[in-house]
Amino acid sequence: MKHKLPIIAGTLFLFFPFLLLAQTTPPKGEPTNVTEAAQQNKAPQGVEQKDYDAYRALVSTLSVEEQVWEHTLEKYLGGFYFPLHLKDKLAKRSNAWDFVKDDPNLPRVILIGDSISRSYTQPVRSLLAGKANVHRAPANCGSTTTGLHEINGWLKEGQGEGKWDIIVFNFGIHDRNRLAKEYAENLEKLIEQLQKTDAKLLWVRTTPFNDKDEPTDAPLNGSLLNDVADKIMKEHDIPICDLYTPFIERTKELIGNDRIHFTTEGQKALAEEVSRSIMILLKNR
Repeated sequence: MKHKLPIIAGTLFLFFPFLLLAQTTPPKGEPTNVTEAAQQNKAPQGVEQKDYDAYRALVSTLSVEEQVWEHTLEKYLGGFYFPLHLKDKLAKRSNAWDFVKDDPNLPRVILIGDSISRSYTQPVRSLLAGKANVHRAPANCGSTTTGLHEINGWLKEGQGEGKWDIIVFNFGIHDRNRLAKEYAENLEKLIEQLQKTDAKLLWVRTTPFNDKDEPTDAPLNGSLLNDVADKIMKEHDIPICDLYTPFIERTKELIGNDRIHFTTEGQKALAEEVSRSIMILLKNR
């Protein structure tokens, strides 16, 4: 079934004022009314005005669906990731937040997670090319608290009709200082929201990591987070993609100097595990 944006051409700008801004030239000098003031919005945090103007000019040349997606990214990416995305866009570099034009004959998959998830998004897309439309949440999804506030927007805004066949999700590293009880409660609430989509859910275990200030021989973190999450996923009969156990013995080989994020080879290895788990769900549809 084709997924079309529920937008009526005559009312497009009413619902997406960003598109109007992107296709008009801001007036020079001081604004004289509310409309002009809106058109003189300053560049977001971390972005030079000239670069933002160039980005807006570029966005104005894109399709309506792509413009909506760029608006969504500007809304959710924040002061660290949006400037990086903007620079990639101007340099015509691909990244995890590329617009995905769906093949209507393929299932729709969305990846939700933090920077670890972002790092394996593109290789997962490559591995599942021709098998699934692989989207990504328009954010570094962070902690379970952030997820509870933003999950509905991530699933729907700029994502066609927000209809998903598979939702792949993880919240872990950003919850490492949270009490186990609160982590469990937040996961339960997130699952309750995700189940309302009628999509198949796939949980991704938290990868091994160490904080920078820990001794180099300190035991790897992640196991306690996974113990809490594993129990909940099993209770809800949610399949689990294990990105912890296969990588414990390979951390020196595959994890970078920050002892959290993976090397390029590590990202490919993570993507292979995630893609394998997604394919199992697709075969059982």
